[in-house]
Amino acid sequence: MEEMQGVEDDNHNCRAEAVSVCSPAQVCVDSDSSSDTCESTSALLLDSTSKFLLNTMTAEEYRTVYWPKLERAIEHLLTQSSMEHISISYEQIYSHVYKCVCQQHSELLYSDLMWKIMSHLEQVSSELQASPPEDLTESFNVALTRYTAALHCIVPIFIYMNKFYIETKLNRDLRDDLMKLFSDHVAEKHVSTLLPLLKKAHSMPFQVKPSTMASVVKGLYALRPDWVPLAPALFSRFIPQIDAPALESQLPYYAAQDKTLQMELSQNGFSRGDQSRKRASEDSFYFSLACHNSSRGSKS
Repeated sequence: MEEMQGVEDDNHNCRAEAVSVCSPAQVCVDSDSSSDTCESTSALLLDSTSKFLLNTMTAEEYRTVYWPKLERAIEHLLTQSSMEHISISYEQIYSHVYKCVCQQHSELLYSDLMWKIMSHLEQVSSELQASPPEDLTESFNVALTRYTAALHCIVPIFIYMNKFYIETKLNRDLRDDLMKLFSDHVAEKHVSTLLPLLKKAHSMPFQVKPSTMASVVKGLYALRPDWVPLAPALFSRFIPQIDAPALESQLPYYAAQDKTLQMELSQNGFSRGDQSRKRASEDSFYFSLACHNSSRGSKS
């Protein structure tokens, strides 16, 4: 008789293994072993199988014991800043997820995880809504950076659920699903306000830190590339090769754009310096070099 028992292989993958168990009616015929040996082995295996079945996780146990621990860990990871260090037993949380998946609670676990993170992102969006316009760009950058940093921990913790439920049954990826949550519940609600602020800041150098500008624009592009038509000139400054290829017939237009940019920079205090002095110094250098070479030639 064979019974299926959940075990973990060398790669920590959840699988079922057949365990042979001697039934009471089975007769052992072995010249090197006695019936007492068979009976003791049978009793041991039956006892092991019974213990495994008794450890089966019920939905109530999942809800009252396992999910609260996972929820607290997720909350810590979502809210901690880069300057904080919160002690979390990743081994314990990882094993909880593993057991939930092996005990057929993957669907419930996935639903709870998405609900938890969605609730957190709704709160983040409300905080951004209350942020003054002059601080929105920086606040959005902090929120996006903190969230992506949290995912670097959350996604590996739920790797078994991702492998055995999301990828297998939903044909999706956990990280993609979680980034879509940020796009739907945070970025989409603020992009119509963010883009005008970013375009204004880009026309006034150093109104927003260049690193913040680059981070926000690249972040928006990663979330939703179809936002590019809303501000093509802005995105093209930070995302390579999203504009159409340059055409020879458009060279006069490109030259005019470059001239306009130079004028804008000049009006904002970015001068090119005294070009005549630069030319004079270059001419002086080449003249000195020519004289030096001439003198060496006359000596030889």
